[in-house]
Amino acid sequence: MMARVTAAAVRLEAWARTVPGARAVLLSPVVARPGYWFATACALVWGGILSLGRLRGRGGLIVAVGCPRWAFGRGGTTVGAVYLTHDHLGPAVLEHESVHRAQWKHYGLAFVPLYVAAGQDAGHNRFEIEAGLENGGYR
Repeated sequence: MMARVTAAAVRLEAWARTVPGARAVLLSPVVARPGYWFATACALVWGGILSLGRLRGRGGLIVAVGCPRWAFGRGGTTVGAVYLTHDHLGPAVLEHESVHRAQWKHYGLAFVPLYVAAGQDAGHNRFEIEAGLENGGYR
C-alpha cells in the first residue's frame, strides 16, 4: 500500500512540475491556506480527544501532550499547526516541528503527497532536512 501512495505522490509532484502554472495554483495562498486550516482543525479535534484536552501553545504550535504513542509517527507528528506527541517536548524538537508547521502553511494539503514523495529516509527527505535533522532527533 505504501508503495502505491509513494508512487502516486511522485506522479503528482512530477505533474506539478510539467503543467504550466500548476505549481503556482497549488501553492497559492488562496488554495494552500484553507488546506492548512482544514488540517489544523482536524488535528486539533484528533489531538484534543486523544490528549484528553491537554493542549498547550508553544512556539507557534498547538501541542497535544499525552497522546497515545500509536496516534503519531516517531516521537511526534505535526499536522497543520498541531504537534501530536506523548512527551517529546524539548526545545530543539519544538523548533523542528515549527518548521513543519511553516511547511504546512506554505503547501496546504499538498504537503501530504509532497512529503510522501520526498521519501521515508529522513536523511534524504527535503522537508526533514529543511526542518533540521539534528533538532528532529535524526542524527
